[in-house]
Order: sequence, then structure tokens, then C-alpha cells
Amino acid sequence: MTDIVLNPDVSAAQTLPGAAYCSEDTFATEQAVLFPRAWLGLPPQVIEQEGVAPIDLLPGVLDEPLCLTRDADGREHLVSNVCTHRGMLLATQSGPAKRLRCTYHGRRFALCGHLEAAPGFEGAQDFPSERDHLPQASLEHWGPLRFAALDPRQAFDGWLAPFLPWFAGLPLADLDEHPSHSKTYDVAANWKLYLDNYLEGFHIPTVHKGLAAALDVGAYETHCVGHGSIQVGRVAPGEPTLSVGADHPLSGQDIGALYLHLFPTTLLNIYPWGISVNHIRPVEVARTLVTFESYVWDHSRVEQGAGADLDRVEQEDEAVVEGVQRGLRSRLYDRGRYAPRHERGVHHFHREWLDWVQNEEEAG
Repeated sequence: MTDIVLNPDVSAAQTLPGAAYCSEDTFATEQAVLFPRAWLGLPPQVIEQEGVAPIDLLPGVLDEPLCLTRDADGREHLVSNVCTHRGMLLATQSGPAKRLRCTYHGRRFALCGHLEAAPGFEGAQDFPSERDHLPQASLEHWGPLRFAALDPRQAFDGWLAPFLPWFAGLPLADLDEHPSHSKTYDVAANWKLYLDNYLEGFHIPTVHKGLAAALDVGAYETHCVGHGSIQVGRVAPGEPTLSVGADHPLSGQDIGALYLHLFPTTLLNIYPWGISVNHIRPVEVARTLVTFESYVWDHSRVEQGAGADLDRVEQEDEAVVEGVQRGLRSRLYDRGRYAPRHERGVHHFHREWLDWVQNEEEAG
């Protein structure tokens, strides 16, 4: 991937080559240097006090066996689910537990990962050492959401900070999870193609007729930040609007939706009724799982405006990105161009992606 050059001027730049979406080598580079260092959303998980829940982080790509635990004091930990003796999996199912115990040789760990007992190791020199405790992955919370990283390239607070002003004045404390609106989609396309489509409103008039009626497409705009972007969908006359605070960057304006991308794979969609969270989970070069979670502060507006009928919008998007995935295999296609006004967010995402895969690859 080190041979890709992307002009920083969107008006002069060519898009990523088709091989970036189709190459097994590129996908292997992402597996090795991008996803282990990125903040990734965890699936919703109710965990009781003194309880455990095994989690595979990014199945199919990282497949990292972890265990979410909650100790007697209510503190959560995200520890390796692999015994530090011979690599046996520890927790195999969710439920109450006062400790983690290896069913192979009986080694026991506190819910924070600290080694409590290691039968048979009497007389072992320099034992136990730090490496005999369970390693911890980084775990952070934002509202009802959990995020994890194995070796984060940037601090969580710094990752989240550029987006916090866009939540000013929103009733986040009133959010309730809406499980009936949660759904996972299996998309036959590269994960970056799904994001390319998400990051521009250029396609809305031709692909999403219903959404185009709810938004003033001519006033659509994109704001790029250090490692993500915010798309602003202003409403068409008579459509529901988002009530924001006086300190919000768009205070006083008629907003129908805000679409936030937190690099690499977290999408936060803010509607008059609440927030839809999309977790993008790469599985294979040309296969991506997209999980929708809904958190609602106004149930009376769920099927109104830009945030209505998300399932239909998703299916329209899938048809487009799956068609592009097939098209990128063409021997006659190499690279396209960016529409400067409409695809600034796509260009910004591509530059961020290239910075990660090239710099981390060279450092390794």
C-alpha cells in the first residue's frame, strides 16, 4: 500500500484504486496495523455485578478472545480470555462469576485479571510475574456505548473530543435503548466502500427518494475534523427538526439529521427522535457486517423525517455498494475523481486510512 499517492487537494485528487477494496494483501495490512490500534465499538452487553461475558473482538478479522467482567464494586474490566499458562480459553459463556478459572490446570484469576492461584507452580523461579496476570485491553464508555482497543494509537478522550460539540444541548440522559430497531446487515462489499457511500450526500437524490424528500439536499454540507467528519442534513419545509443547544455549532438552524463518522468504523446518526449507532465490522475483503442500534429520546418521532424507515434506506445503500464492489473488479477501471463539493468527507477518510496503513506498515 505504500505506493498509493493521494493528493491533499480534493479538487485535484484521484480516488483510491480499485485494488484497495479487492486485494487480500491490503486487507491483511488492515488486519495487522489498523484494527488492532483503533477504537472499536462493542456489541450491547448487559452484565451483572460479579459477572462475566466472553467477547471475540472483531470476529473474522482480529478474532481476539476477550472477557468483559464486572467486579463486586461494579467496575468493568476487559481482560484477555486466555489463560497465561498454556493458552486455554477461560470463560465460555456469560453469567455470574466471582473469578475466572482455567478448566485445564486450575489457574484462577480475579475479575480484574490479577492472578490469584496457580496450582502446581510451587518452586517456580520469579513466579508470579506481571506476565502471569491476564493482559487488559483498553475499555472506555460513552453513554450506553462501550469501546475497546488492543493497542490504541490515540487516547479515547482525544478520539471523541472533536465530536462532543455536536451533541451540545441534546437530551442524551433521556436515551433509551430500542432493541426492536436493532438489526445486523450482511453486505457483500468491502468495509471502506460502505463508508465511502455513507460519507457523501451526493447519491441521496438518485438512490434515496424518500430521504431526499425529507432533506434539503441542496443545503447538505460536510465538516471534516482530525479523524472523522460530520455531515449536516438540513430539513425540507414541514419536516421534523433536531432541537440543539445554544452552544451547538448549528444553533438556530433547521437540522433534520447529523451523520458523524469516527474513524475507522463507528457511525453516529443523530435524528429528532434519538441516535442510531452503526458499527461497521469487516469480515472478509468483500464482506462487511453492519449492526444498527437505536437509542431513543422521543418515541413519537421514530418514524418521521430523515430518521424514518432506516431499513429501506439501508437496503438501497447495500444495492449500490455491492454493485460498486463488483464493478471494481474490472480490469478496465483503475481510479476515479472526487466531486469536490460533495465528496470531501470521502477524500478525508481516504487520507486518514492511508496515513494509518502506510505509517504503521512502515513502522512495523
